[in-house]
Amino acid sequence: MQRTVGYRGFEIDVDLVPTSEDMFDAWFRIQGPTHARVVLARGLRIKVRGGPFSRRWAYFVAEIAGQASIDVILGSDD
Repeated sequence: MQRTVGYRGFEIDVDLVPTSEDMFDAWFRIQGPTHARVVLARGLRIKVRGGPFSRRWAYFVAEIAGQASIDVILGSDD
């Protein structure tokens, strides 16, 4: 299962991988402008630790992890 979310000019691709009935591992990938200074490898899938999660929780934690990674790349939005 996959979902793509836009955030601050980047896209966060969230992938869920079933582990058991109604439980999933969450992965995310960041894609965005090539001119942004990068402190991590854009385009690589990153597994969210602490799983497996329910479907709803897996999407949520993967999106938040992706947003936090983008905030590190771009700096605070405050």
